[in-house]
Amino acid sequence: MTLPMKKAAMKVAMKATKKVVKKAMKKVVKKAMKKAMKKAMKKVMKKAVKKAMKKSTIANGKRRKVVVFRGTKLKTSGGLKRADLIKSKTGKVVSRKASAAGKKAYASINSIKGWTDAVQKARKVLGVKGFVAIKKGSALYNAAKAIYSA
Repeated sequence: MTLPMKKAAMKVAMKATKKVVKKAMKKVVKKAMKKAMKKAMKKVMKKAVKKAMKKSTIANGKRRKVVVFRGTKLKTSGGLKRADLIKSKTGKVVSRKASAAGKKAYASINSIKGWTDAVQKARKVLGVKGFVAIKKGSALYNAAKAIYSA
């Protein structure tokens, strides 16, 4: 073989070797990148896992006061705690302050207490049993009015 032919053959051989090496390197780099990406994704996914929501201690909705009164939740959306609640005469859970204010208003001088007491006395005097409407001009109304104004 002549020298120029040897050089040409060498060039071809080098090109082929370069191609093979390049292909092999690509494979190795690809594999390494895949591994690195997998590791990075694992880290990201670990952070992205959604934690369970924290259970609320604040009661909302129609039955919020009852829920707090029974002790299932700590306070209502309005901020009332167990100590701020009380059961009314009718069995409804209400605010202690509101209950006290209502009782005070009922018992005050310019309230309905005097009239209800007068009607009760009039019913007893007239011997009324059951439901009777207190209509203006009726015997029960007149008796109650006389007792109330006295």
